[in-house]
Formats: sequence, structure tokens, C-alpha cells
Amino acid sequence: MNILVFEPIYQERVWGGRGFAESLGRQLPEGQVIGESWEMVDRPEAQSLVSTGEFEGKSIREIIETHCAQVMGPSYDAKKPFPILVKWLDCQDRLSLQVHPPAEIAGELGGEPKTENWYIVDCKPGAGLLVGLKKGATREAFEESLKDDSTEKLVQRIPVKIGDSMFVYSGRIHAIDAGNLIIEIQQNSDTTYRVYDWGRVGLDGKPRKLHVEESLKSIDFADFEPPILHPEGDRQTLARSDVFDLARVNIRKEQSLDFKAGEQPRILSVVNGTVIEKNSGTKLAKGTNALLPFDGCFSFVSDGDDATVLITENFTGA
Repeated sequence: MNILVFEPIYQERVWGGRGFAESLGRQLPEGQVIGESWEMVDRPEAQSLVSTGEFEGKSIREIIETHCAQVMGPSYDAKKPFPILVKWLDCQDRLSLQVHPPAEIAGELGGEPKTENWYIVDCKPGAGLLVGLKKGATREAFEESLKDDSTEKLVQRIPVKIGDSMFVYSGRIHAIDAGNLIIEIQQNSDTTYRVYDWGRVGLDGKPRKLHVEESLKSIDFADFEPPILHPEGDRQTLARSDVFDLARVNIRKEQSLDFKAGEQPRILSVVNGTVIEKNSGTKLAKGTNALLPFDGCFSFVSDGDDATVLITENFTGA
């Protein structure tokens, strides 16, 4: 089976803009403030549709149900949703301070756990991330800060540059600051608890809903000042977890990135340059996310200049 590429599903967000048009060459819906592009998703409320090839127009759910062994491997249950959600984020403004519930309490709170990884594809001077608490911050001090709008003082802010990566496990408090173009690889979940929103109103002009009680139950109050990763070399692991593993790979001229058939399904995300899959001749430009089926044999080379890709794997639980 050949690689599968899907149509983006654009989401309006109060902190978004029109950056995908400039940065990724996308045609965006007119008159909308676009913050997210869902590139690969299998949820009741959102289904990725194949953009081209043999399965054009088919949903990811249809393909898994009808070709599960070929796409996901012989041991995967065709009734299970695709376990990863891939997003692009255009952060023209700061996102809310938020947390995702850990697996052990997500059900109790009526939500889903969500572990994710951010990779900075582009950023403006001075851009940063807010991740983890500052050393010495306590739950009591955090709760008090919500009453007098001083919460920002208790959260670590990290300056970023292109190529930086941050792993955000369920329970880690976080926000993305303005000026970042990010690709997010995440657990298949859409549960986000906003604990603080900087006094902002939503697209409807009303304050956005906060989830203070759920957030306080979810935040890891022992998570102090986690470091950001500055990848080096041509291949580096960005994240290892029980949900997925993620690696960044530079594909140099006259080199290839090869995958054998029958190993596992993978996701290839092009974050710089353009790559070509030699067996099919398929060209994947910057911004493209492709599902590499279990039974496919693939060999990727750069199209001209060096290219950089992210590889997501070990997500089937097999």
C-alpha cells in the first residue's frame, strides 16, 4: 500500500491568524481566524479524508476498517481509533494556560488523557513557551494566584528557536506564547482544561470557559522547570513514551531514509525542504504529514537541498 496523505481540517481559534498561507502555502477559508490544522485525525467529530490516490475521498476510519492489517498491522483492532492526532498550530497570540488530565483521573473528570510533543518549525524573535512551574511554587500559591491574576509569575517561560522540541505529558501545565509555528504530535484526545486565560475574550466577545477545578486535579505540582530540547546531529529522539516515540531526522543530499515492509505503521512529517518517496515518485513538501502503512516499503530522499522530517512510531501498542 502506498503512503496516505489527508486533507487538512482547519479550526478557528481566537489566538490564530493566517500564518499557514504564508508559512506552508495553504489556501485557507476566507474570513476565518485559523489557529489549527488537523492533519491526521480519527474522531467522531472529525475525520481525515485521503487527498489523492487509490483511496481519495475515503476517511481514515473507513481505511482502517477495510484494510486494517495492511495499514496498522495484523494485531491491531480495526474498531480502535487511530491513536495519534497530528496538528499544525499557528500561534499569533498566546494560548491559554492549560493542562490535560493524566490517564488515572481522566475518566473520573469525563475527559481523555493527552500527551503531546511540540516541535518549533518557525518562530518570531522573542517567542517562547510556558511549561512547568517555577521552582518553589506550591499548589496553595498557585490557587491564590488565580484570584489576583499573578499566575504568570509561577510558570516557567522558555525562549525558543527553530528546531527546538518540548515534550508535554498529561498533567504538565503549559501554554504556547505568541509568534510560534508548531507541529504537534499528540495522543488522540481533544480534552483541554483551561486554568487561566490572561483575561481574554473568545471569538464571540465573551470570556472563554475556564476549568479551574478539573485543572487543579490534573496539574502535576511537582513538575518544576522542565528543560527544552535543542536537537543536534542528523538524527535525534525527541520523545519516548507509552503513547508514541518521536524522532527528528535530517535527510542529506545523496542519502535516503528507508523503511522495510511489515515493521510497523509510521507517520512522516516534513518540517523543512521537500522529500520524494522513490518507489512511487510521490513528492512531499514542507508541511505535509503522511501515514506510512504497515505493509509498505518506503525510501525517502531530499528533493534538491537537505530536508528535515519527524518520524512518529511505536503508537499501536503492539
